[in-house]
Amino acid sequence: MKELTLTEIASQDTTLQAIERTMGDREIAQGPARAATLRRRYQAPIAEVWSAITTADRIDRFFLPVTIDTEDGSYAFQGQASGRILACDAPNLVRVEWLPPDRGEADQVELRLTADGPAATWLELEHASVADVFHTDLSGDKFSPAIGWEGPLHFLGEHLRGALPDRPSLEWYVFDEAEEMRLAKLRAPEWAKAEAAYAAADH
Repeated sequence: MKELTLTEIASQDTTLQAIERTMGDREIAQGPARAATLRRRYQAPIAEVWSAITTADRIDRFFLPVTIDTEDGSYAFQGQASGRILACDAPNLVRVEWLPPDRGEADQVELRLTADGPAATWLELEHASVADVFHTDLSGDKFSPAIGWEGPLHFLGEHLRGALPDRPSLEWYVFDEAEEMRLAKLRAPEWAKAEAAYAAADH
């Protein structure tokens, strides 16, 4: 099978309205944090979604290679982030430290699953950070890191419906910088709205 680009797999533009985006506050181990939450419904049973987001061989199909050490509760994504697994309550919740290679202090990422009947699942991904990182500048190229989660959530959906190759993503995925920038700019106004709503609320 030839390598596939973003646009050859499926159009991510169609998922723009599929995600609910909100900003809020969260207390994490590092202190008071700001949190970005993405919420999306998948047409798959909760057990299937749980398996996809917690099994290393399946995560590798739609995101990145990951090693998970069940003995010491640590994980590491290749070239991305690492940390400790803080909580795991199947099939509803997994919470991890999220330490990017260029940061000295860990964020926290939490995924929450809720069954919507026997054949559908709501997923909430919350990324919380004590660093002041959740800003979207529509006049330039500075984007909230929350935008970076939209691609993986899209590809999770493609994986669940069997649209991706059943091989590690690094074997078939081709990074397209221009396409990534186009998608980031497409999603940026939605995050700017969420950030503005958060700023206007009484905290």
